[in-house]
Amino acid sequence: MHATDAPSTTSVDLLWIPLGTGASVVRLSGRLFEAGAALLTRRRRADLYHSALVVTVDGVRTTIEMAPVEAGPGPGRGAVAVGPVGSPWLRRLRIFRYEVRCWPEGTIPDAPQAVGGPRRLSTDDEVARRLIAAAPSVPTPTWGRDELRCGEMWNSNSVTSWLLGSAGIDVAAIALPDHGRAPGWQAGIVEVSRHPPAGR
Repeated sequence: MHATDAPSTTSVDLLWIPLGTGASVVRLSGRLFEAGAALLTRRRRADLYHSALVVTVDGVRTTIEMAPVEAGPGPGRGAVAVGPVGSPWLRRLRIFRYEVRCWPEGTIPDAPQAVGGPRRLSTDDEVARRLIAAAPSVPTPTWGRDELRCGEMWNSNSVTSWLLGSAGIDVAAIALPDHGRAPGWQAGIVEVSRHPPAGR
């Protein structure tokens, strides 16, 4: 069999990356946030996670995640959507913007630190293609705020759960790592249930 005749592999993999991996400031602020949240709700502290996706279709591995806007052209990183951080009034400043990347053959620097490694959610070709096609349409409200009235702030986990729901994956059935919490995850579920993509 020639290399070009090899069957293609389709997959949708979820990564649970400890919040602040490789960034001490983010790690510290996350711990302070969780300490306050645990105190208010009278529960034990949990480990916080940031999520990302790796989708493979027709032999092309596409990484999908929310990340800070970097210098240089966004399309070079697969940026398909941009939103403000903290306040919509600050979005004209690059340091107060995030981008959603849907990056063919892209990288996720902290992927090796994902707890439990990639978690396979689907091998369905149609699901994988729907997920990639939905990326440019992901909502982009202000990061860290609940502008969509979903009951949780919008962040990287919201983007991931929204995309998975848009593709038809049962997001509510996805388990987090033991003793883990993913703030913003429910916001994506709520928003996609309100406005499911056409044709889903």
